[in-house]
Amino acid sequence: MATQQAIMAGGCFWCTEAVMNDVVGVSAVESGYIGGDKPDPTYKEVCSGTTGHAEAVRVTFDPEVIALPDLLDVFMGTHDPSQLNRQGNDVGTQYRSAIFPLDGAQRAEAEAAIARWNADNSGTAVTTIEGPAQWYPAEDYHQEYWGGEGQRNPYCQATIPPKLLKLRKSFQSRVKSD
Repeated sequence: MATQQAIMAGGCFWCTEAVMNDVVGVSAVESGYIGGDKPDPTYKEVCSGTTGHAEAVRVTFDPEVIALPDLLDVFMGTHDPSQLNRQGNDVGTQYRSAIFPLDGAQRAEAEAAIARWNADNSGTAVTTIEGPAQWYPAEDYHQEYWGGEGQRNPYCQATIPPKLLKLRKSFQSRVKSD
């Protein structure tokens, strides 16, 4: 299995990680920070909104099972790419909707995914295409958050289940078996 990676930011990385972990063909999801100007930022620094980083996920996937265009469609369809620098109650540039392509081919696929979303949603996406940029993994306690601590976190209980429901409803053929 030859895997590829894609990096995307769609608000709180706990939420995006939970969704991507349920997508067929995805073998790993790492939460982290990208797009800022401070080397090796901490969660507290990124949350302050002063580093320029976005909370993001780096998704490892098998393109024979899910192609990048389909993965990007899931990403665009499971958060609100029309909200500038926010997702729900999370406000600030660290919660922006962005795709960080790793090469020219991914950049073209990102542009196409945004265009597809706009065509279906009256052309309102504010999702940016950024980079290249340095990836910084988030602290260990952020990894696989929904599968552990997130189950007891009221914020996660309120925000993640609706995103997972949207994944199951809108992308039924792209969801891992329970």
